[in-house]
Amino acid sequence: MPRVTTIVRKPAVKADRVIDTVTLDHEARNRRHDHLKGDGGTEIHLDLDMETTINDGDALRLEDGRLVQVKAKSEGLLEVKAENPLRLMRLAWHLGSNHGLAEIANDALYIENDPALAELARGQGCTVTLVERPFKPERSTHVCSHDHHGHDHHHGHDHHDHAHSHDHDHHHEHGPGCGCGHHHGHKHDH
Repeated sequence: MPRVTTIVRKPAVKADRVIDTVTLDHEARNRRHDHLKGDGGTEIHLDLDMETTINDGDALRLEDGRLVQVKAKSEGLLEVKAENPLRLMRLAWHLGSNHGLAEIANDALYIENDPALAELARGQGCTVTLVERPFKPERSTHVCSHDHHGHDHHHGHDHHDHAHSHDHDHHHEHGPGCGCGHHHGHKHDH
């Protein structure tokens, strides 16, 4: 079975090298290791060395240089709309503080089809509609290795330009607080 260790991003994909396509949902496009079967029957062993998101239009490079192009699969999502942008911004803030995934469009948010998220959206005064479309959520700037839970990060920050100085020691513990297992406790020394 051909092994894939490299992703070719959409702008660099050469159509003449593409031998098959594979249609993957959001979860499958975020796996490092998997056995995949292309739409044309090509079997692939995905073996990436780091966490990444495979985007719609990217390609998986086989060891011999041939490519299998990735298509984002349509899945059941919640389309969230509101009569004003402030409500959507508030919902996006709540989702972010809970490490929820959201795709941000011009006039809507697209979130996972989860009753708790639907209730949160309605609680913010938004309308929620079930739709079928590929899920392309924003990438988080917070990196979490899903292979190593239980680790701590210690950061010393001097980031206030006031007449007085604050020394902040932020301690982040990873536990059952979010989808990635983070609990953020803060210790402030003034």
